[in-house]
Amino acid sequence: MAEPTLKTPENVPGLYYVDETCIDCDLCRSSAPEFFKRLDSQGCTIVHQQPVTPDEIALAEEALSGCPSNSIGNDGTP
Repeated sequence: MAEPTLKTPENVPGLYYVDETCIDCDLCRSSAPEFFKRLDSQGCTIVHQQPVTPDEIALAEEALSGCPSNSIGNDGTP
């Protein structure tokens, strides 16, 4: 499970975040590129846009559940 205290500071504010345990596997960026992007300077992924609609949230949740390092977190429902 992602650790809120280890959030990568470059994440945009909101419910979803990536923490410092990211292994840069590209899974979330391939499944939901609208919300996740690579931070080249650190070799990890960040949330660059928060999902809003139910379809967008479903994509973000799919990325969260598929993350092999459990580095994607969700602080709860809006």
